[in-house]
Amino acid sequence: VQLQAFGGGLVQPGASLKLSCVASVPTFNTFSDYHVGWFRQGPGKERESVATISWDGRNTYYEDWVNGRFTISRDNAKNTAYLQMNNLKPEDTAVYYCAAKDRLSARYEYYYWGQGTQVTVSS
Repeated sequence: VQLQAFGGGLVQPGASLKLSCVASVPTFNTFSDYHVGWFRQGPGKERESVATISWDGRNTYYEDWVNGRFTISRDNAKNTAYLQMNNLKPEDTAVYYCAAKDRLSARYEYYYWGQGTQVTVSS
């Protein structure tokens, strides 16, 4: 599966952004064959997890620091996952990546990665 993240930009603190992750799925697969996660890497920082969503959208997980500000979702019919980000803070400035892994995989890590989209929060 190939992934591409869209929707980043420059916003002021307190603003909202909705990121999209569009997947190109192999011929004999569907987007629902994959769990999806959003990750980010801030300047001078290591990449960190933001949120994950199961293949069917029924199970989501957020890092504690998200604190209710972000919502992960997916539309399998559109081969797209989303990250709605509200009340953005300067510390949210980072390149945001979406990633996927096969839903039947026993591996903990995500191993299909797309190009990221830059989110900059600044006044």
